[in-house]
Amino acid sequence: PVTIVNGEDDGPTMFLSAALHGDELNGIEVVREVANAYDPADIAGTLVCLPVVNVPGFISQQRYLPIYDRDLNRAFPGDRDGASARRIAATVFENFVKPCDLGVDFHTSTRGRTNMFHVRADMDDPDVARLARAFGSNLVIDGDGEPGMLRVEASKRGVPTITVEMGEAHRFERSLIDDALGGVRSVFAEYGLQGNRVRWPGWRTVVTEKTWIRADAGGIVDLHHDRGSLVHEGEQICTITDPFKADGTAVEAPFTGVLIGVLENPVVYPGNPICHLAELDAETARIVDRRQASR
Repeated sequence: PVTIVNGEDDGPTMFLSAALHGDELNGIEVVREVANAYDPADIAGTLVCLPVVNVPGFISQQRYLPIYDRDLNRAFPGDRDGASARRIAATVFENFVKPCDLGVDFHTSTRGRTNMFHVRADMDDPDVARLARAFGSNLVIDGDGEPGMLRVEASKRGVPTITVEMGEAHRFERSLIDDALGGVRSVFAEYGLQGNRVRWPGWRTVVTEKTWIRADAGGIVDLHHDRGSLVHEGEQICTITDPFKADGTAVEAPFTGVLIGVLENPVVYPGNPICHLAELDAETARIVDRRQASR
């Protein structure tokens, strides 16, 4: 399923894609609403809207391509003579990604975890960095990404692309969908597709240092903070309790940072990830602290 919106005026061509992982649903609603919200008379350029890229995975509600269990987001730019994942990737890439000038690829966390609203991008690439900042999220995770990722392979070939992470699999989360729609409008303004107001999120940090906090004891996790929360060094993030004992094991923050993602399924074994923590500098931490306290 693809919707093309050809604006009446000249401008850049932008793709928006979702559900490369078939169980990641929030982005589907973002792309669907964009595809239906804009009159061509109001657009300078072209929108290429792909709400469900991994159709077999979406139909079976699986993250990967069913049967072969292949990750479509490691198959780009694809190969028309290759395995099934690479053939699908090649069709999508050649027809709908390569002709574009920029792109936004929407994702959620995997099943059992949830992510705060943030962007992932290679900030060493000036064109990608411009796009990442234009989207207007508080947090940008800077990284090259892995070979075969859509954002990586598109950016290498002159189509600057970012990944937007938002929420959890298997559900629509309206507040995050609305945040993402605001990000899309901000990108439109930055690149001249529509409007002129680029969003400033109030605070922004670009991080490269991030850590998975893992369980040292098995049991049931009682989280004391939600995704997106600021935690200070030494502050207790959660308590792991054994259902057969009264006492628990405290898990503390090793540094001051923001919780990028947290688990949804509270049952853990030793070594399981509990949360994803990104370090903040002192000034950014003070700004976040003030804003969260005023809510």
